Amino acid sequence: MKPARIIVICVAAVAAIGLALVVRAMGSPSKEPTAVATAAPAEARPMARVLVAAHDLQPGRRLEESDLEWKDWPLDQVNAAYVTDGSVPIPAAGEAADKAGDKAKPQGAVAAVTRLANDLATGGAKSDYVGSVVREQIFAGEPIIMRKIVRAGESGYMAAYLEPGMRAMAIRVTVETAAGGFILPGDRVDVVLTRETTLSNFGASERDRSKFTSSTVMQNIKVLAIDQSTRAGDDEQTVIGATATLEVSPRDAEALALAKSEGELSLVLRSYADTGGPSGSVSGGPRQASAVRVYRGGAPEVVVVQ
Repeated sequence: MKPARIIVICVAAVAAIGLALVVRAMGSPSKEPTAVATAAPAEARPMARVLVAAHDLQPGRRLEESDLEWKDWPLDQVNAAYVTDGSVPIPAAGEAADKAGDKAKPQGAVAAVTRLANDLATGGAKSDYVGSVVREQIFAGEPIIMRKIVRAGESGYMAAYLEPGMRAMAIRVTVETAAGGFILPGDRVDVVLTRETTLSNFGASERDRSKFTSSTVMQNIKVLAIDQSTRAGDDEQTVIGATATLEVSPRDAEALALAKSEGELSLVLRSYADTGGPSGSVSGGPRQASAVRVYRGGAPEVVVVQ
């Protein structure tokens, strides 16, 4: 075989091998990681914090800290009647939801200033609603709205605060007849009637005819308010007023009204340890006083017997 032909065959073989290697390299998967197309994350839905009931609340319940909690709520679903913490501006009525969603949530100092301004304007802080009374039933997780509660000082507060079947009745008090002002709203008291009694038994003399007697006419009665104050301040030790509003049953209200017309009423503060006993008018009511003339050494003496 001629040398030229051998060279051509060798070159063709080398070219074929090279082409095969190139084709093989192009067909094999690359060891380098390939870029994977990922969907862009959806934009976070703006949320607000709404004050809701921590559990079912019945009418007449006085709200405590544990009855309320904050819950994240979609901003575009926040009703203007809901109570919020003020960290996110709430859209005005009629404003488009997509426009509200475009607003960025204030952070840091901006959020603090916004929350403070909202609290001053609407009373959005949870503590502002502690002590309010439930007017209508509120279910667990339901937003707190002003239509269903009565805040202290608002009209209808006393009617909502009263226990079912009970009545509120006011009596006049002074510092002396109200335990020096140490009786506060929420305390339990006894009501003592002091009255003047005219004695005619056993031919009592004019000097002995006028006597004062006292008796307990009501026991373990709840004090609803002193004047118009239904709750003493956190740092108040005494409350001095001209009237005390008591919680009594309808029948006890009649007995208390009669006692008011017979003499002076005084409130006697009960210990917290004695508040679990019976409440209401004392059985039998005030007893009529009588007199017994006792002779001691020949000198007559009139003794009042209850």
